[in-house]
Amino acid sequence: MRQGFEQRLEAIAAAGSDVLRGGLKGVEKESLRVSPEGFLAQTPHPTALGSALTNRYITTDFSEALLEFVTPAFATTWEALRCICDIHQFTYAHLDDELLWTASMPCRIPADREIPLARYGDSNVGRMKTIYRRGLGHRYGRQMQVIAGVHFNYSLPAAFWPAYRSVLQDERDDKSFRSDHYLRMIRNFRRMGWIILYLFGASPAVCKSFAGAAAKLPSLNADTWFEPYATSLRMSDLGYSNQNQSRINISLNSLDEYVHDLSSAICTPEPSYEDIGVKVDGKYRQLNANLLQIENEYYSSVRPKRIARSGEQPTAALRRDGIEYVEIRSLDINMFDPSGINQNTMRFIEAFLIYCLLEDSPHLDGAEFEEIRHNHTGTAKRGRDPEFRLRRDGKAVELRDWANEIMINVLAVAETIDRHEGDGSYAAAVGVLQRAVANSDRTLSARIVTELEETGSSFFEFALGMAKCHRDYFASIAPLRAAQEQNLSTEAAESALRQRQIEEADEISLDAYLQRYFTAC
Repeated sequence: MRQGFEQRLEAIAAAGSDVLRGGLKGVEKESLRVSPEGFLAQTPHPTALGSALTNRYITTDFSEALLEFVTPAFATTWEALRCICDIHQFTYAHLDDELLWTASMPCRIPADREIPLARYGDSNVGRMKTIYRRGLGHRYGRQMQVIAGVHFNYSLPAAFWPAYRSVLQDERDDKSFRSDHYLRMIRNFRRMGWIILYLFGASPAVCKSFAGAAAKLPSLNADTWFEPYATSLRMSDLGYSNQNQSRINISLNSLDEYVHDLSSAICTPEPSYEDIGVKVDGKYRQLNANLLQIENEYYSSVRPKRIARSGEQPTAALRRDGIEYVEIRSLDINMFDPSGINQNTMRFIEAFLIYCLLEDSPHLDGAEFEEIRHNHTGTAKRGRDPEFRLRRDGKAVELRDWANEIMINVLAVAETIDRHEGDGSYAAAVGVLQRAVANSDRTLSARIVTELEETGSSFFEFALGMAKCHRDYFASIAPLRAAQEQNLSTEAAESALRQRQIEEADEISLDAYLQRYFTAC
């Protein structure tokens, strides 16, 4: 008899107490450095934070001013949260009077040419990273690239896979089985990921200094554009989810198709990017003029991942050993949490991802991709609007109705995890978020709009005030544990040494290095 979600969950729960316990969780959180007045920092990456190229915990994203904090993978949400808090506290100790911007959407940012690109030293790999960012600026604009977010990385416990293969009586090898089911998870996340925007979207407003917003958004006050029912302008067509990549179709139906389509996009010329030029007057404007410069340019709310070896391209790593974990990329920074994320968010997403894996997940076709785009963009811009409708199997459905259906199943997963963990924390997290489904005023985005309307504050004033509150919070809590202070300080010092070693080891020119890197094209 064909198994459904409930039967699969019951069977995996019966397989043993360790099957769903201890899935690995990691957090990557971006934060803009700003001056005490809230302007984008023009200072170099702080020396005390080590090398942005090689530091495992503290790096930069697009801009020299856009910090990225990276935790290792932990078995518990508490360990992941404590680590991201420690990194914040360590960083603040070395920022002088600068602040970490607490919102996903930037404010008081200068013209594109004045947004500094991240720099990684003089090695070939470091220069390649900066050229890639220069290309992003030419293609999409630099302002778009300083939008910040939170990424959540997750992998099922090692004990899950043999148990689940036994439940399904599947005799494929581990690589094929694991990759196939991670892709099932990813397809369902794409189908239902709008619920992440509804629950955790925290960017319903933006400063009027943000280019392009004026033509699309109503005015809240003299300095703020907003959408009254928006959840995440960051994830709307105003932010990351732009039209530039609409022609790039990457299949999620098999690992081979995914790798093929992504590799093809990296090797396919794009006329509008050819107009930019690649190397002009001896200076690289971009790595190449193809649809994607490298894999990371392809924007998606979720990515299949495997840790790559030194010099190995992400697609080659996936081809070698299959999918190792998934990266969720649709989380806004939670402005009300000093670290930008909390344990309830992590617990919900873990339970939601397990539900996505266990639920039926047919292949995606063009018509369903269009529904996904509608649901994603619509929820980002109108998710709290009672008149907004999602599309599902060609029919219009109320967001709350579909969300309630999802929440019931996620709660079942959470209760199963809690039977093994013993503290009820996963079900409690889902319960809190169920109340946000019942009443949209409880969502993060609604709280922000209410705050702006009731206080008369601009988005800039509100975000700057929160940044100062979070700075004061990290200054007020107990000092870092000696072991963690030593760990972060040692990593900063050793990362600077590793960067110098990489630079000294280069034996070929940058041109030759890039030619070798893109040899597959």
